[in-house]
Amino acid sequence: MIESINTKVDLKVKATLYAGTTQYGKIIVGDKGFEFLNDQKYRNFIQVPWEEVDYVIASVGFRKRRISRYSIQTKQRGTYAFSSKDPKEVLRMIRQYVDPSHLVRPKSIFDGLRHDFENMSKKKSD
Repeated sequence: MIESINTKVDLKVKATLYAGTTQYGKIIVGDKGFEFLNDQKYRNFIQVPWEEVDYVIASVGFRKRRISRYSIQTKQRGTYAFSSKDPKEVLRMIRQYVDPSHLVRPKSIFDGLRHDFENMSKKKSD
């Protein structure tokens, strides 16, 4: 059985992990870290201490109200993408332990195109 890194659980919610194949389980947000426990394969789990979390990236929909997915980018292990039953509540709980400046939105396609266009115009003027 898996031993939790948390001594106190703040939130436990159903979630989906997008890592190659889709995995269903539970997210546990606690005082020591963020955990994902797979419902079917108990050996497939993720435990990320708060010191290891670099950024939390929230994908917001076009109407800027609905958070479809969020990712946790770690300092050494990579990025994990999740969706859950109540993503706003999960992000509120994470905000208690992660610096709010590290809760960010990803760049949109339009931001990338604008950046490319500005770079092309700068190269032409040089």
